[in-house]
Amino acid sequence: MATKVKLSNLVLLFSFLIITILSSQPSLASEPPNRPSSKWAPRFLGRFSQPPNQLQQYQYETRYFMQRLDHFSFSEQPKFPQRYLINTENWVGPQRLGPIFFYCGNEGDIEWFAANTGFVWEIAPRFGAMVVFPEHRYYGKSMPYGSIDEAYKNGTTLSYLTANQALADFAVLLSDLKRNLSAEASPVVLFGGSYGGMLAAWMRLKYPHIAIGALASSAPILQFEDIVPPETFYDIVSNSFKRESTSCFNTIKESWDVLKSEGAKNDGLLQLTKTFHLCRKLNKTDDLANWLDSAYSYLAMVNYPYSSNFMMPLPGHPIREVCRKIDSLPSGSSTLERIFEGVSIYYNYTGEVDCFQLDDDPHGMDGWNWQACTEMVMPMASSRDVSMFPTYDYNYSSFQEECWRDFRVKPRPRWITTEFGGHDIKTTLKKFGSNIIFSNGLLDPWSGGSVLQNVSETIVALVTKEGAHHIDLRASSSEDPDWLVEQRVTEIKLIEGWISNYYQEKKGTFNM
Repeated sequence: MATKVKLSNLVLLFSFLIITILSSQPSLASEPPNRPSSKWAPRFLGRFSQPPNQLQQYQYETRYFMQRLDHFSFSEQPKFPQRYLINTENWVGPQRLGPIFFYCGNEGDIEWFAANTGFVWEIAPRFGAMVVFPEHRYYGKSMPYGSIDEAYKNGTTLSYLTANQALADFAVLLSDLKRNLSAEASPVVLFGGSYGGMLAAWMRLKYPHIAIGALASSAPILQFEDIVPPETFYDIVSNSFKRESTSCFNTIKESWDVLKSEGAKNDGLLQLTKTFHLCRKLNKTDDLANWLDSAYSYLAMVNYPYSSNFMMPLPGHPIREVCRKIDSLPSGSSTLERIFEGVSIYYNYTGEVDCFQLDDDPHGMDGWNWQACTEMVMPMASSRDVSMFPTYDYNYSSFQEECWRDFRVKPRPRWITTEFGGHDIKTTLKKFGSNIIFSNGLLDPWSGGSVLQNVSETIVALVTKEGAHHIDLRASSSEDPDWLVEQRVTEIKLIEGWISNYYQEKKGTFNM
């Protein structure tokens, strides 16, 4: 029996992870693949989150806290259990004002994020800190209405899935936890990567009395409206391939037209099914184009300098390996044969997969798609010259129509910037913010939507030329390059400064 692997068709590009929902367009024999579905949810890595199937790497206790469904009304609504992971092993306690390290949960199972955020676990003993990983509402086991089926039933039940409600969950949980532990004076430091990094930065700004600082890694808080060009994400992905090999870049750029032409032939879909070793016959070329698009985009996000198993097993410098495979085939090899060999580095590096199944979410009805259709509206486009992807413009009208069709909801593309800011971000942060680290690696396609320059002495941008998606939050390794080691040292020093200043202020208050 053939081994199958279920691989996402992906989600819109944002997300922080974190480019694709299944396109509903007609078969590519009549509709070219050079305009992806306009409602792709931002591609963040939370799409891959699932409970770890190996032995638990970090020790924690799993608890539940009964949260209000709606923090912003006084109507009686059913509460729901929010899961959180907690470790107090290294905490020095409330008497010594032991700090609390609080990771802002992303769009997925919190155990997966805990397993992949080694930095927080590794530095906690040094600070005598408690570690808390709360789960984001509507993900993992933190489901309102008793089950995922009921929670995702329709737009009414999903209406409480917003960033603002999630931040309120975190604030209420933290306040209750500190009160129960008599730790009201313990300082809280926020951490987060991708969408979680956005939440960490926003929470620091919205609840400055609850947390003294935030490390926001790979947090594209500027990827809204027209703050950054919509081509930014795909341009960065493309440059990551071009820097490794111009011929590889050109092969991928040419492949979309070849794919379209092959799919238009009488037996084209069958031939494509064979070429790409698909488990079932391809229904339309769009599905295969999205599958390839997803691989390239995620490869750019996890283009780490060492081997990793973050989403799936990958070698170090995976884009380099993909291009090496594409370029190394014999001269008589077809464009699509080269593409298949290259993309197999991403989808089948271990060689254990016999065939590929493109769709693991045929309806696209998950929480992140809802968020993308309501407030996480991140315009995406692909430029003609710089991008290796098919050229297309952002089409808000089409996006709006698809959201109405899927959820009976109209997007609010300006709500995030209204709620949290974004335009003229330097002025805003300089006047009203402090103690935030925006860390980014320039290989990460989401870096183009983040803060890349220092705003003030206390709002700092740590930018690394060779870094990828929130690599600084991953566990340390003997393979870590010097620049990554130095980046983490800088982050630790900044956090130490926040906590030290907090203690000095508290001491001054007590001495008054």
